[in-house]
Amino acid sequence: MNTIKFVPEGWNNEITTINKGNVKQYIQKGEILQGLVKKCDEQYNLHIQFENGLNGIMPRSEIEAINLENNGLPKENLCTGKVHKFVQFKVKEIEENNNIILSRKQVQSEALNWVKNDLKEGEIVTGIVKNIKPYGAFIEIGGGVVGLVHIEDLSVARIKTPYERLKIGQKVDVVVKCINRDNGKVILSHKEILGTWEENVKRFTIGSKTKGIVRETEKNKNGIFIELTPNLVGMAEYQEGLQYGQDINVFIKKIDNKKKKIKLVIV
Repeated sequence: MNTIKFVPEGWNNEITTINKGNVKQYIQKGEILQGLVKKCDEQYNLHIQFENGLNGIMPRSEIEAINLENNGLPKENLCTGKVHKFVQFKVKEIEENNNIILSRKQVQSEALNWVKNDLKEGEIVTGIVKNIKPYGAFIEIGGGVVGLVHIEDLSVARIKTPYERLKIGQKVDVVVKCINRDNGKVILSHKEILGTWEENVKRFTIGSKTKGIVRETEKNKNGIFIELTPNLVGMAEYQEGLQYGQDINVFIKKIDNKKKKIKLVIV
């Protein structure tokens, strides 16, 4: 696994200490820093408060490098939506009135280059869940760059909503499944992190009882699927009255390692 150069915003919830003594050092070194947005003004510039009354200003033109409108600026709601949230930035300059001009755009541009040139498919990265939709979850993997985990890649066991696996703000490991090198879009997967069939089945033995979760309520010729772990599903005979997501007790009747199948009996 390669060393991860970028980390998600708000990863450690630490605010960078900036004062008159070190601000020039940060400008020269071009370090990636982090702060908490205090407000968004009428021009949609972001304000970040530092020590000794120093005011960090992130102009609207420096907030975003990806989601831009035709005028080259980020949408208004994207700016206002960052109030009371952590953002990463580089220090561009300090003005005579001690206002410190910041750029998140520079960080995001570098993160995009990292995705396009250095990030590898199959690499494991750590991210933060930023948004959840019915079809999947959006995970920031660093520098403001967000990838998508489709719902079918959250676990082997079928689920109806990503909320059954993740919550917004959660830190999660993901595998880079696909990268569009042209536009920097990333498709991620989480189910590989949850272990293989062989690794999960070692936790269970024939003749034992365990708990499971109902993952299908429709009658079919094969039976009903029961989740034993997110990446391990067994089959039991259909029973009336079961509900999706219901916790039940099951008896492990058979484990077929060759066919990777588990026969269960609902008890």
